[in-house]
Amino acid sequence: MTRWSLRQRALLNEMGVRVWWPEREATATGQAGAATPGDPVRAEAAAVASAAGTVASLQNPTDRAQPVAPSAVADMDWAALRAAVAACTACPLCAQRKNTVFGTGNPRARWMIVGEAPGEQEDLRGEPFVGKSGQLLDSMLAALRLSRADGVGPPRQVYIANTVKCRPPANRNPEPAELAQCEPFLVRQIELVEPKVIVAMGRFAVQALLRSSEPIGRLRGRVHRYRAVPLVVTYHPAYLLRNLQDKARAWEDLCLAREVAAGAGPAP
Repeated sequence: MTRWSLRQRALLNEMGVRVWWPEREATATGQAGAATPGDPVRAEAAAVASAAGTVASLQNPTDRAQPVAPSAVADMDWAALRAAVAACTACPLCAQRKNTVFGTGNPRARWMIVGEAPGEQEDLRGEPFVGKSGQLLDSMLAALRLSRADGVGPPRQVYIANTVKCRPPANRNPEPAELAQCEPFLVRQIELVEPKVIVAMGRFAVQALLRSSEPIGRLRGRVHRYRAVPLVVTYHPAYLLRNLQDKARAWEDLCLAREVAAGAGPAP
């Protein structure tokens, strides 16, 4: 019969392989209290408990993840912030992601657009607003002579980010705890960009930035403030694809944001 050590049996047990334990050793392991001098069985049992905890933590990395403290990201530059987002495992959304969705565009743009949560295409490419909703957004920006592309002049630059950096399963709505977990990342992005105007697209972007549960229809059409930065509310492109009648209103919102960015917008 193969003689497994207590440590080997514990590791096998953690992997789901059951091994028969002699009565004396099983009893000793069940009493995994403080080891006494000269008691090698109890000493080994204490080591087994430690090894089992290590295996469990490796199998469940999110169990040992801690929420990101705002102070931890407050002084990060772009490289450090991107690395922190890519390595984040502080909420369950990390378990199924293919890519984190950090942001795109010029990091010192005059415009900053904040969306909601990544979808399937965003998760695959690691970039916000792709697919049909991204095509619609790019077309709307192009009509204003704006672009997320590299190489455009300062008046035409846009930076795009999401409130949540990982895709929720099946494109469900992000949960409050997930929004709160990612908030320090978004706050730091806004601080680094220093935009002239923020456009919040969709109700979760509005809730995150304005702390308001008011419908978008009641908030759009006027200028709000996020930490002294003018903010304009509008519909999410995915919503516009389903509700074509509101495209004209969204265009009005972008025109208002253009006026604000140029310094000619109405006072909030």
